[in-house]
Amino acid sequence: MWSTALVLASGLASPALAAKLIASHFSGPVYTLDLSLTNATSGTLKVASQVNNGCGRIPSWITIDKASNSVYCFDESWYGSGVLAQFAADDQAVLTPKASAPTLGNTVFGALYGGDDDKSFVITAEYSPSTITTYKLPLSASSKPVQKLSFTMPKPGPRPDRQDKPHPHAAFLDPTKEFMVVPDLGADLTRIFKINKATGELTACPTAPSLSGDGPRHGEFLETKGGLRYYSLNEVASSVGMYNVTYEGEGGCLTLDLAQTLSTFGDRKGQTTEKAAELRIAGDFLYASNRNDQKFGKELDSLAIFRLDTAGDGQMTFQELTNSHGFFPRPFQINKAGDLVAIGGQTTANVAIVARDAATGKLGPLVANINLPPRGTNGGEDGLSAVLWYE
Repeated sequence: MWSTALVLASGLASPALAAKLIASHFSGPVYTLDLSLTNATSGTLKVASQVNNGCGRIPSWITIDKASNSVYCFDESWYGSGVLAQFAADDQAVLTPKASAPTLGNTVFGALYGGDDDKSFVITAEYSPSTITTYKLPLSASSKPVQKLSFTMPKPGPRPDRQDKPHPHAAFLDPTKEFMVVPDLGADLTRIFKINKATGELTACPTAPSLSGDGPRHGEFLETKGGLRYYSLNEVASSVGMYNVTYEGEGGCLTLDLAQTLSTFGDRKGQTTEKAAELRIAGDFLYASNRNDQKFGKELDSLAIFRLDTAGDGQMTFQELTNSHGFFPRPFQINKAGDLVAIGGQTTANVAIVARDAATGKLGPLVANINLPPRGTNGGEDGLSAVLWYE
């Protein structure tokens, strides 16, 4: 049971506490949201401003570089071309289009990397073209890819409806920022690349296989007392895999060795109609979003909570499922203070703010909620696409 004492201990009782968030919608808008907390368990979330059609036709992902007051947005357009957009943010996080570059389209993720500041290039993951592409920053209308890598596989995977070919779904820097890891949902593996920071060029290292039918989609690194770990969110199997990380592989490559896999539903496997989406780590806890389990009622899906053995080998222990307060929770993020979670319901097209207790890892009451229409269709690529704290 979530108690008021826990909420007060988390520091949420400060009156009129304010925060900013950035959200995107598959229909085109990119929003700045204002969160104001009036007491320990309630607040308001409102649209402060929005940019329409500044990120192409189907904004799918956003990346924030707070140091330069920049927001990057990635277009999942399926029409043979897309847009990579950069917005400038003022002191109220109001966004103004700054630059854009043409892309191949169907981008589902993007991240900054390389250069002396690790922000000189941007990588994009293209789902259906089975490619990753890199661009030099700053962007302009004449920007061209620095590198495009295409992937193939000899035959469909164990879930041919979703693993018909390689589907790179994200790209993450390791803690040294010398390597890029790319979860490939279609090929049941994580691709690993060594980064040339000066040129942005990626050189392939040996891949890290997942279990057959896992479908890796998202991931995050964590330093534990026993060493560095990488946690993989597997969409197709609705599971999380924990990998031991070393840097003594072939050619000095980063290597990932699978050590543990747990279902995001605890004591049962995910159904074919259910799809895990994203994971986040805060302190000793890992959270994963489950789409279409409706564990908490009609159109109320779950987040899974795992405790991590950060004092040891990083092993996961399933704790519980908690209410996501939305349908198809695609994106979510924990704020830096660790006391609030922003959860985006893709189909319900809502952003829910939920209290979090850092000591127990538990998620508490719904603090604020906002709908950002139009609502998505069940299982469709529409509705809310991304939400991040601007901090």
